[in-house]
Amino acid sequence: MVANYSEEHIKTLDWKDHIRTRPGMYIGKLGDGTTADDGIYILIKEVIDNSIDEYMMGFGKSIIIDIIERKVRIRDHGRGIPLGKVLDVSSKMNTGAKYDDQAFKKAVGLNGVGIKAVNALSSQFIITSFREGQKKTVEYSRGKVVKDSEIETTEEDNGVEITFYADEDLFGEYKFNEDFIEKLLKNYIYLNAGLVINYNGEKMVSKNGLVDLLEDNLNSQGQYPIIHFKEQDIELAMTHGRQYGEEYHSYVNGQHTTMGGTHLTAFKEALVKTIRDFYGKDFEPQDIRASIIAAFSVKVQDPVFESQTKTKLGSKDMEPDGRTIRQAVLDFIKTNLDNYLHKNPETAELLLKRIVESEKERKAMSGIKKLARERSKKASLHNRKLRDCRVHYNSKHEKKLETSIFITEGDSASGSITKSRDVNTQAVFSLKGKPKNTFGLTKKVVYENEEFNLLQAALNIEEGLENIRYNKVIIATDADVDGMHIRLLLITFFLQFFPDLIKNGHLFLLQTPLFRVRNKKETIYCYSEEEKENAIDKLRGKPEITRFKGLGEISPDEFKEFIGKKIRLEPVTLKKGDQINKLLEFYMGKNTPERQDFIINNLKIEEVLEEPI
Repeated sequence: MVANYSEEHIKTLDWKDHIRTRPGMYIGKLGDGTTADDGIYILIKEVIDNSIDEYMMGFGKSIIIDIIERKVRIRDHGRGIPLGKVLDVSSKMNTGAKYDDQAFKKAVGLNGVGIKAVNALSSQFIITSFREGQKKTVEYSRGKVVKDSEIETTEEDNGVEITFYADEDLFGEYKFNEDFIEKLLKNYIYLNAGLVINYNGEKMVSKNGLVDLLEDNLNSQGQYPIIHFKEQDIELAMTHGRQYGEEYHSYVNGQHTTMGGTHLTAFKEALVKTIRDFYGKDFEPQDIRASIIAAFSVKVQDPVFESQTKTKLGSKDMEPDGRTIRQAVLDFIKTNLDNYLHKNPETAELLLKRIVESEKERKAMSGIKKLARERSKKASLHNRKLRDCRVHYNSKHEKKLETSIFITEGDSASGSITKSRDVNTQAVFSLKGKPKNTFGLTKKVVYENEEFNLLQAALNIEEGLENIRYNKVIIATDADVDGMHIRLLLITFFLQFFPDLIKNGHLFLLQTPLFRVRNKKETIYCYSEEEKENAIDKLRGKPEITRFKGLGEISPDEFKEFIGKKIRLEPVTLKKGDQINKLLEFYMGKNTPERQDFIINNLKIEEVLEEPI
């Protein structure tokens, strides 16, 4: 039978309903603030981008940003929106000045969508434009006009002020993460040296641009002084650290392109070509780029991004001089880096030493890698460690941002998660027991240890994060001493060999409930003693209280509650000043008096309920 399909099934949504129905097209995903790419941060970014575009055009040297709980207020000191167009700019799709190259050149905002998306996805959105002694305010709720004020006189400076509350109906019980916001704002000041951002009363400013970015993100001492070049439309800061892998911070018109694009591909190619030509040796690309940390920024007129969230550049042309981006980057790197290495022989010698060390290490591991791959091929036919999902992060699937892999310990825990997971976006990797402590070991252990090798293969991170298969790598262990130890061992493994996984916000800890409080009518899962007491008060009487000792005790049906929409994840992050080697030495090295004191001072003893009450 043919399903009913007639004219009444064809619908046309207005702009606000379309945004609210398909938010993924505009902000990537919704999210509750747990991850840095959640929609609530994209909303903030969309508003700030407009203020940055004003700054780049030479108007307004400071931006005020106040975020108190769920209230966001952003005030710039640019030219201000022409007062007669405030309503149109904030509520009519494809309306804005970014189409006019005379008003905005090399802007982040491109297609007049940004603040309309913020407007439609906010329970309250208020926009005020100050311009030449006058002001105009329009207030909305979920995209609908609540109040359209008349033009009034004002003594305030020119600029725009926007206040909004992200809609709880869409984002749920969301919460802003200070670390994510601070990182977002710092990217703006690094890329706009001299710009002052006042965030909740704190002044943020960068004098040295990308050099400051690199210094703040170096988790170990660089092998040589930071190399820095800057021209009108291209800027580079780079060094080689002591970490494994490659680390890139790439930007287009101030937009953090977390997934790279044509500009970053061109930089990698240009770096290899210039190094080979300078030393006159045909080094392998991976030896040249091993342990590199670089910040690279380009400005392009009319850039083409692969989505509204602008995480990957698709442009090939470098306007207005007619060169391709590839050629412009090749010229920039070839000229500047070649000159620098000729003028700084000490740095050139240190760079060569790093490349040769990488080459020796790669060759020493080549035999081990070959054996490991042969073992992996045999194991993969019979291996039951990985229960894969259908969608992967390195695909073009619309749900790729939702992809995750749970790393579990023990058959019972992995069994429960496997039975209750979403087979489309959630994978499970099961450990045998406690993994090996990798502190102080070389990367050979990744290939020599079958379990680590299979984990690396499952994540597809051997050659870097560009093709990582899951957006979220979630450590799911019991909340007891053994579980905490496994967490530390896995975090050590990733810090030691794949620090970019943590720096790029992919690693999380799964929070599972400690208690179940229920009566005949309602069940409440609690993640702390405080939540348990609140649940007891809510249910009254004498509810049944069960203490979960481990993940294996939670049934698959119950697990659906914890790894679905209500999942609680704690991101594993590195903050400015964290030295990876020092962190690992403290937590995973020999049992020093300092660590013993730390354990004693932070030890918590909880009463364990042996039987359900």
